[in-house]
Amino acid sequence: MNINAIREQFPILHQEVNGHPLVYLDSAASSQKPRSVIDAVKRYYELDNANVHRGVHTLGSRATDAYEGAREKVAALLNAGAAEQIIFTRGTTTALNLVASSYARSVFGEGDEIVITPMEHHSNLIPWQQAAKATGATLKYIPLQPDGTISLEDAEKTITPNTKVVSVTYVSNVLGVVNPIKELAQIAHRNGAIMVVDGAQSTPHKKVDVQDLDVDFYAFSGHKMCGPTGIGALYGKKKLLEGMEPIEYGGEMIDFVDLYESTWKDIPYRFEGGTPIIAGAVGLGAAIDFLNEIGMDNIDKHEKHLAAYAYEKLSRMEGIELYGPKTNRVGLVTFNLEDVHPHDVATVLDSKGIAVRAGHHCCQPLMRWLNVSATARASFYIYNTEEDVDRLAEALIQTKEFFGHAIG
Repeated sequence: MNINAIREQFPILHQEVNGHPLVYLDSAASSQKPRSVIDAVKRYYELDNANVHRGVHTLGSRATDAYEGAREKVAALLNAGAAEQIIFTRGTTTALNLVASSYARSVFGEGDEIVITPMEHHSNLIPWQQAAKATGATLKYIPLQPDGTISLEDAEKTITPNTKVVSVTYVSNVLGVVNPIKELAQIAHRNGAIMVVDGAQSTPHKKVDVQDLDVDFYAFSGHKMCGPTGIGALYGKKKLLEGMEPIEYGGEMIDFVDLYESTWKDIPYRFEGGTPIIAGAVGLGAAIDFLNEIGMDNIDKHEKHLAAYAYEKLSRMEGIELYGPKTNRVGLVTFNLEDVHPHDVATVLDSKGIAVRAGHHCCQPLMRWLNVSATARASFYIYNTEEDVDRLAEALIQTKEFFGHAIG
């Protein structure tokens, strides 16, 4: 990978923030966009802007081709069996809510179990809380090991024949943990449950094969993988999707409408009511092209190197606590600086042109498990370098000194 050539394709990186060259270390929240994605969205609005599936005129046909072409690209990226198994959504949150509301609530009852983990993002926790409350099902958690990982032995004990759904993040947005999704899916299926995966933090960074993993549903967002905001997708096994009812009703998702009854289109269109996120899908398709050109294996290797480099560099500093496993982690480091609130850390770093995330990262139960109220997080992507990590480390030393301490 030629990182300098890649960086040249991201216009936003070539600026100063607070008098310093920008170091963007918040890609786990939202990645930056390459010129090819920006141009694809701009070109759609300038040349092809029209609604999809509805008109026979040329612009409508071109817009439809671009929109459905993006669906094909998502299917290929995930190695889905067919493009019809891909539903465009606003993002991971919407996709997981669709599963919890449409599929899960239809199968849950008293005595049934939902199994998740304490590391879940709120988007993969609250929908299951609400589904449990609405149906009388029980929400259960696979416990975490001291380093934040989960053990398959604990999973075997937690998942039972009463379990209907196991829903787990592939990669933790706080700990950097890569969970054993394929093995968890096997345990779930042996017990008659389905496997749902929050892929928000995995899809941008590693090769994903939903057929090899044998997951039943897989959700992700475009804005974390060089695509626009407001677009994401849900993959589902065909049999499950065909048995689900839509949760939004209106134009485009219908087959026949009478005064008192209506019927729905086939998948995926029954779940895409109204005018869809056309420009977002076009941009997501361009982002997939961009990532494929670099190669997902190359991206994975680069980020693992940066994560290891950052973990080792920061772990040598006194007064810094790092969270998550030392190995088998994706490209992020989550930490706290002794006696300094993470929001203050992030503010000082910002004054030096370094963008990191501070807060509970939409993982309040995990923060309580870590016995902290918040953390700081530096997350890396294809445009980050060892020099970015070096600037982060140097700035953390200065931050500690600013607050009256010294890091050796």
